[in-house]
Amino acid sequence: MNWFTDVFGHGNVFEQFSSEIHHPQFWVNLSKIIWINVLLSGDNALVVALACRGLAPRQRLWGMVIGSAAAVMLRIVFTIIIATLMGLPYLKLVGGLALLIIAAKLMVPDGKHDDVESDSRLWAAVRIVVLADVVMSLDNVIAVAAAADGSIPLLVFGLASSIPLIIAGAAVIMALLEMLPILVWAGAALLGWIAGDVIATDPAVHPKLQSIFEGAIGVKLDTLLTLLGVAPLFVAGHGDEIACAALGVIVVLVTGSIWRRQSLHHVAQETP
Repeated sequence: MNWFTDVFGHGNVFEQFSSEIHHPQFWVNLSKIIWINVLLSGDNALVVALACRGLAPRQRLWGMVIGSAAAVMLRIVFTIIIATLMGLPYLKLVGGLALLIIAAKLMVPDGKHDDVESDSRLWAAVRIVVLADVVMSLDNVIAVAAAADGSIPLLVFGLASSIPLIIAGAAVIMALLEMLPILVWAGAALLGWIAGDVIATDPAVHPKLQSIFEGAIGVKLDTLLTLLGVAPLFVAGHGDEIACAALGVIVVLVTGSIWRRQSLHHVAQETP
């Protein structure tokens, strides 16, 4: 029996919803999912804000709404099949590399607001939001799936409730980005950290990183940390994930700054 039959083979989803809604446990689990979304929607709201900040003001709301809704719908599907997907090697590696590119591109200024390009720019922002959300939700959906306790209606209802949270958070972050443009660099760095951590936890990558840092390299690094008054991280800790996440920050900031400089140079040449 495949995953689709396992999930949908127990009767109509609407019938399941009407049956479960009368049980107190349904509302307890729903509150858990909403609380998880409150805690985990910050990075998603950041992506929405960064991706939509270059849109014309009248396009920003649509970008936030459509992007957030599409991302959550895909997250629902992703959560349903997560037990199968999370075990696939190189899935997180590919997703993390994609997120590195997205984070670097979000540093590139985009100040054009002409009506000719507005529609295509809107859908480009939506695609960025959806792809980044899917990558960053690889681990988050596990907590949501556990809280749903096998209830598909609860899963759908709970994740859908995160849409207004993401939109509200994105609106606040976007206002801060306009007041403090330096936060764009900080946001891109955060996405780079998340991307590096995603790559480090890939089933095919994690054992190799452990074998590297549990050897002589890890011993030397832990010795250096001890001299600096920091607890050892590499031989018996999660130093490999931290190192990979830090490398993700460096890659994003260096690549993004290069692309940003090239973009500004190109705009300066086109300006009369």
